[in-house]
Amino acid sequence: MGATQAKAVKGSGDEVEAAVEGAGEPSAGAREIGALTPMMRQYLEVKALNPDAILFFRLGDFYEMFFEDAVRASELLQITLTARAKNAEKVPMAGVPYHSARRYIARLVEHGLKVAICEQVEEPGAGPGIVRREVTRIITPGMVLDEEALEPRASNFLAAVYPGAEGFGAALLEASTGEFFSLEAETTQELVEALARVEPRELLVPEGYRDSPETALVVSRLTRAPAVAELEKAAFEPARAAAFLRGHFAVQSLEAFGLQDSPLATGAAGAALRYLKDTQKTDAAHVDRLSRQHRGGHLLMDESSRANLEVLRTLRDGGRKGSLLGVLDRTATGLGARKLARWLGAPLCSRPEITARLDAVEELSQRSVWREELTVALKEVGDIERLCGRLSLGAGNARDLRGLAVSLAQLPRLAAVLARCEAGLLKALAGPLGALPELTELLLRAVVDEPPATLKEGNFIRPGFHAELDKLVALATQGKDYLLQIETREKERTGIGSLKVRYNRVFGYYLEVTKSNLHLVPADYIRKQTMAGAERFITPELKEYEEKVLTADEQRGTLELELFEQLRAQVVKEAPRLRSAAEAVATADALLSLARCAAEYGYVRPVVDDSEVLSITGGRHPVVERVLGAGEAFVPNDVKMDSGESQILIITGPNMAGKSTVMRQVALTVLMAQVGSFVPASAARIGLCDRIFTRVGAADNLARGQSTFMVEMTETSHILHHATRRSLVVLDEIGRGTSTYDGLSIAWAVAEHLHDKCGARTLFATHYHELVDLAREKPRVKNLCIAVREQGGKVLFLRKLVSGGANRSYGIEVAKLAGLPPEVVARARDILQNLESGEFDDNGKPRLARRGSRASAPAPGQLGLFGGGGPKLEPAQQKVLESLKATKVDELTPLEALNLLAAFQRELKSS
Repeated sequence: MGATQAKAVKGSGDEVEAAVEGAGEPSAGAREIGALTPMMRQYLEVKALNPDAILFFRLGDFYEMFFEDAVRASELLQITLTARAKNAEKVPMAGVPYHSARRYIARLVEHGLKVAICEQVEEPGAGPGIVRREVTRIITPGMVLDEEALEPRASNFLAAVYPGAEGFGAALLEASTGEFFSLEAETTQELVEALARVEPRELLVPEGYRDSPETALVVSRLTRAPAVAELEKAAFEPARAAAFLRGHFAVQSLEAFGLQDSPLATGAAGAALRYLKDTQKTDAAHVDRLSRQHRGGHLLMDESSRANLEVLRTLRDGGRKGSLLGVLDRTATGLGARKLARWLGAPLCSRPEITARLDAVEELSQRSVWREELTVALKEVGDIERLCGRLSLGAGNARDLRGLAVSLAQLPRLAAVLARCEAGLLKALAGPLGALPELTELLLRAVVDEPPATLKEGNFIRPGFHAELDKLVALATQGKDYLLQIETREKERTGIGSLKVRYNRVFGYYLEVTKSNLHLVPADYIRKQTMAGAERFITPELKEYEEKVLTADEQRGTLELELFEQLRAQVVKEAPRLRSAAEAVATADALLSLARCAAEYGYVRPVVDDSEVLSITGGRHPVVERVLGAGEAFVPNDVKMDSGESQILIITGPNMAGKSTVMRQVALTVLMAQVGSFVPASAARIGLCDRIFTRVGAADNLARGQSTFMVEMTETSHILHHATRRSLVVLDEIGRGTSTYDGLSIAWAVAEHLHDKCGARTLFATHYHELVDLAREKPRVKNLCIAVREQGGKVLFLRKLVSGGANRSYGIEVAKLAGLPPEVVARARDILQNLESGEFDDNGKPRLARRGSRASAPAPGQLGLFGGGGPKLEPAQQKVLESLKATKVDELTPLEALNLLAAFQRELKSS
């Protein structure tokens, strides 16, 4: 059943029997209707309407769970599992205190579960039978509003996906902020790329699609696998979804949202919004806009490329520290941090938009005083988006009102600084920041500086804000003074010096007079009770006061809640302007963060144009240079690529020399430039890229039945099918997952295809030294290598990219540095010498194994593996050998090589 039906009802016997059947397999005794208590009957009715959620059922000061829910929750939450006994039957039961339920709910949601909150919606004794209860809210991984459960610097998106005959429609909705996007994708890969930008926590699909191959494929390709939920198919039907969206936004057409000819995107958007309203039981007023994401609007990266470049999180532990985001995030607010993360996940492809950001970053990077002013003001700004979201969805409290008031009070300071700026993007942000003075003044005047944690505690309205509330507060808090005044006055009026004003729960307030003073009691006293040594009286004044005092707290609480709702309504009314102000704060903070990095890290403004040139002078890796220890300096490198002479750069060199670092820093520099950031280089010219592809590293995908080599070839295939002339391709060690000759052949063919068919700018790192010969065959292929120096029997990695190809990998030296046993290193050197010197077995293949015992001498005419075996060379042969060693083979043309070989042959024949 749909979430809109999730209410406690008083059903017929058939409905209760159905409820019992759907309640997680209760015991046989509980299946009998007569065996159910009224409370358990109510529980099962509610559970039947929410079968896929853990039901938190409010009983007094606890949320209780029963049957399967209790067993499952007790395991995940590590809480005690007890039992509720009815006759001989025992029902599994577990509970948590309502005042600490938030952390337990958060832990369940972290495990991908839904939690339905079932509250008492009437006071005990308000009607016949047991207290009525209803599900007031359903919390899911994509519908989290509690600030304690949300990561302040990360978004929490729900992704609704609607598969169709011609592709997919998708909608991305952030319940806590109201952000709402729609899109369409032709293929699963395109859909995954769009979803991966925001890393959704929950995937919403039509009923029956939860276990479909398409859904499984989407989930498996996302780095952070989302929970999967279903909604009735009718909610995705485009016509119904369009009507639902028009009603919510109060418009006659969806053309303004770009959905007029997009039925799949419309269906997904309608379902996402309906899911929000159904689970939160609200009108979701803070969702006041819907943006359409069009193809080609952003630089695209598949999930593998984004992960390999460690843009948002590291491969090592999935954290931000050590990622590009971790380096560039110098934001002061959660708003700015989330904005910056979205920019890095979706770099721009529009040169005017990039230029506008670069102008803003440049101005702020040159104004250190302004940067500090903005930073100080931003630190006082709370999360306006989420504060507004919680209040709009009915999940907020007085602390949210106070936090919003304090935040809004800082906006004029921000606006004043931004208004002084010359960059168009910065000046445009000032307007939305100064548009809410009335709401700011109202909230500051209404809410106390330190409100309590819950609304039920009261005392959150500032004195002087509401006259009637002030009277009730005075009555409730200053009652003793008033009673003392009555007592003093009555003593003087009656002459009874021992008269006391007293109170008990049975009789309320009364005047107590001892027996010896009864003759002084005035006629207007009304006898209430006779005691052994005294009598108790009341007066009309005391009775009236009693009624006021006894109801003052209740009236005060009711009035405060009314005032809270009025204030909340004002916030909801201003939700569009609050969203605009929050957007301005986020943008200013993100730009400020990029400016701080530019100023403090020595970044430069890149030239971004429509050419196919990629030129970086003195480029550095933005992450690696920040983690180097004291005394270590990053070695910068120059890279130049274009479509005319240097389309493909073949990079050779030993392990650990820095090939992968150089290639990644080029890709990250392009990404940063198209985000609108300054870059780590002394100069950079970036011709706009439409996509960045990486094929780096090796890993099995056992869950999908793919070996390391299959993963490598699948990713390479994707690149060859989708790369264009404007793409940047980074390939590291293509073909290493199979035999040498197979791998070399594949690597050569891939490079040829990129050169002849695709034309994409490509960085190709390899240990196949044979690939350097591509430069002889293809005009737009250039060879580069990482410089190495051998000194004192040791290898020094210079980290410098130089022209030419490497002829050694120095793998054995790296193995020695890694700590391989000396005998293994020595044997490896023997075998390498054997292979390089041409020792062959009887079948003509390079010999690896030894002949006979280790002490036996090598066969006549054969180069020895161990010791000084082998024949002595003639002087002419030695001369040819020395000449060959001195020859720079990489610099020879084919004709020069043939002539040299012929000269060697003549010299050997004449000797």
